[in-house]
Amino acid sequence: MNVLEQLKRLDEMPKRYKTMERSELEARARAVKERFGRRLFIPGHHYQKDEVIQFADATGDSLQLAQLAAKNSEAEYIVFCGVHFMAETADILTSDDQTVILPDLRAGCSMADMADIFQVERAWAALIERFGETIVPLVYVNSTAAIKAFVGRHGGATVTSSNAKKMMAWAFSRNERIFFLPDQHLGRNTAYALGIRLDEMAVWDPHEETLQGADDLDKVKVILWKGHCSVHENFTVRQIEHIRRMKPGIHVIVHPECSWEVVQQADYAGSTKYIIETIRNAPPGTQWAIGTEMNLVNRLKHEHPDKEIVSLNPYMCPCLTMNRIDLPHFVWALESLEQGAIVNRITVPKDIAAEAKEALDRMLSLV
Repeated sequence: MNVLEQLKRLDEMPKRYKTMERSELEARARAVKERFGRRLFIPGHHYQKDEVIQFADATGDSLQLAQLAAKNSEAEYIVFCGVHFMAETADILTSDDQTVILPDLRAGCSMADMADIFQVERAWAALIERFGETIVPLVYVNSTAAIKAFVGRHGGATVTSSNAKKMMAWAFSRNERIFFLPDQHLGRNTAYALGIRLDEMAVWDPHEETLQGADDLDKVKVILWKGHCSVHENFTVRQIEHIRRMKPGIHVIVHPECSWEVVQQADYAGSTKYIIETIRNAPPGTQWAIGTEMNLVNRLKHEHPDKEIVSLNPYMCPCLTMNRIDLPHFVWALESLEQGAIVNRITVPKDIAAEAKEALDRMLSLV
């Protein structure tokens, strides 16, 4: 079933799941988990709601969870509590005998949706015409399988927020320029950390189909896709200034999907794993303002009561697309599975999966 056909079925969840008490939903989820045993594996991304994270067999970032699913050969079914691109990656890395399910097909990533394969192919043609065969494509794992396949086909690799610096250095060892997509902020922050000046970067606007932000294109070393995370882009320098006025001595830590200006003003910047480990290892009594998704910030507050933890933006809402999977959809997916009806299965076509895996394997061979 293709994505369009799946989207037509978004409202198929029986209404009774929406009216069940939380206690009943939790009891049903525990019962199904127990009956399936090791045949069922439930990965839960850090940004998911606590109501579903409590049932996760493993929590982590998207690639880490997909790898764990692939290693878990006993698991016939992977019920991924994350978003569409994460489930796609899990399907790419797992065997043909394993089935990947996304409890709610509306769970997506606005950043991944900011680059479609047709836009990318047009951009690549224009960039090759302008710069010749001097470009290596790199793609953040927060992207569709089709774009990962494009990058794999053209000799590039995937990156994560943890290894972006290492992968960008690898790409520069192979060619003169990098085409980085879909998150311009992660690309800009990583390139800057490697010593690339801002005037050596340009932004490709997929709607205008033009390069922007560079006076001399011949000096451009990094071409950034005009995409962003709708959550992380909303953290600002003014918020950092405000929290420091209100709480002198507070530590500010942000994700590199934040803007360059915010990352420059923060005390620390790094991946979700880096943020979690930094907070875990911080001395008791320290104060932290965290610039990342609200579900994770709230979880860290709960897990570390010996530290004062606040969101850099206390009025920030959880990511609307990352936050889609709830208990009703989760239980519906589990009980349907037990009844022999697989709902919301995620399947990447074999040709796309093979090329996407090339991009993933190039990264995994280096990290």
